Amino acid sequence: MAGEGVKLFGTWASPFVLRVTLALKLKGIEYEYIEEDLSNKSPLLLQYNPVYEKVPVLVYGQKPVAESLVIFEFIEETWKHNPILPEDPYERAMARFWAKFAEEKCLPAIFNAFCKLGEEQEKFVKEAKENLRTLEEGLKGKKFFGGETMGFADVFAGWIPFWVRVMEEIMGIKIVEEESLPLISQWFEDILDFDIVKESLPPRDKLIAHLKAFRERVHGSSA
Repeated sequence: MAGEGVKLFGTWASPFVLRVTLALKLKGIEYEYIEEDLSNKSPLLLQYNPVYEKVPVLVYGQKPVAESLVIFEFIEETWKHNPILPEDPYERAMARFWAKFAEEKCLPAIFNAFCKLGEEQEKFVKEAKENLRTLEEGLKGKKFFGGETMGFADVFAGWIPFWVRVMEEIMGIKIVEEESLPLISQWFEDILDFDIVKESLPPRDKLIAHLKAFRERVHGSSA
């Protein structure tokens, strides 16, 4: 379905941009993707998002919308076909609950586990595992958080399977193991096997190099 001049400003390594990409593709909305260099932001990006000056930014009819959650709500309300949020009010609330939990609990713990060393890293690895074990509650009896197909929480947490596996490889530490997190582990496989996810992910080798360099900069600045 034509997006009538929809543009998405993003950067290839951003999981937040991936969320918007997945939402657009689940909706079947055609869009133009514009890659941004965040070390040399374009005048258009600064014009469209003067408050945060970051991606993602969705532009529709020359009107910009920033921040992945706000963009998602805009997409869902503007294009009613192929709804990503369920119709039932309780199910909608639960979808938002698990998306919020993944955002506020899982993301920081995973990120800190990747950035820290020694005892601090051990603490955050443990926290990440505990939070992911809680996240499993939203998957009980279901393939995806959205049921038999991807839903809102899957879109918002859909970066986790790919990024975590790359981070584990770089750290040499496992966060998600089948024995301790069977539902999350299977969800990882199902998400990574989903066609629109596969076609939207960045090249693995490129992301490994990017995250290795980022981690080295963090450790260098804290030395």
